[in-house]
Amino acid sequence: MLLFAYLILYFLLVFVLRSVLLWKKTGINPFTFEKTDNAHDYNGKVFTFITVLELIVVGIYAFKEEWYEYLLPFWYLENQTLQKIGWVLLLVSLILVWFSQSQMANSWRIGIDENNKTKLVTKGIFSISRNPIFLGIMITNIGLFLVIPNAFTLLIISLSTLSVNTQIRLEEEFLKREFGNEYVEYREKVRRWI
Repeated sequence: MLLFAYLILYFLLVFVLRSVLLWKKTGINPFTFEKTDNAHDYNGKVFTFITVLELIVVGIYAFKEEWYEYLLPFWYLENQTLQKIGWVLLLVSLILVWFSQSQMANSWRIGIDENNKTKLVTKGIFSISRNPIFLGIMITNIGLFLVIPNAFTLLIISLSTLSVNTQIRLEEEFLKREFGNEYVEYREKVRRWI
């Protein structure tokens, strides 16, 4: 039950609340994925699928214990030490994502915003990692796996790794077009992850 509550809180804080705050402040909807079939929008559908899958898996774990065996648990990884490490990662990721979004301020978006100009954020946590929000999301998925190790949480890590890396590359192409040499110099100084 605690894990389910955490996941709901995570989504509410880093996606819903952040989106509402940005929209109220700027009048811009930060959610940029549309219903087309281009790579960007298709990747948005994959993100949505992963989010729904996470909620279903954690929901089964929290509320339908008798169904949990169908998630193919890795019983040999179920121990308190790994669970504690997983919880630490979940909390660290929430702090990292929230802090990174705060530093992006009005430039934060969910996806690529072709219509509204933003600033290139290179200071603070972005001077250490070009993608601290994506890093936080990946840490969340690893933490989730350590708390409830099963085939589906491993699948979530796998799908997220592919989807996040695809999104990063799409965003890098966009940022190079949008900011030119400023982005190229930033990319040469700061690593993609850490």
